[in-house]
Amino acid sequence: MVELIPIFDNAKSFYSKAIIIDSSLYSYNTLIINLKDLQKRKDSSLLSAATLRHLKEFLKQNNLKAETKKQIIKDYNFKGA
Repeated sequence: MVELIPIFDNAKSFYSKAIIIDSSLYSYNTLIINLKDLQKRKDSSLLSAATLRHLKEFLKQNNLKAETKKQIIKDYNFKGA
């Protein structure tokens, strides 16, 4: 378990709200995405503003595209909008 540290985001810290465990991002103790299974459907209702910031940071740090919520939902197989 490791805390996600902002590199691309302007925040100084995510204050232990974003954690990485075995290539999976947890935001507020909820699994958001697992890099090993990007095609598994995920629920876009989990993407609050803060969680979206965590997710964008996590994706960028893993050299993946992370531009807009719409693009992320489409590219990483989130259901809903």
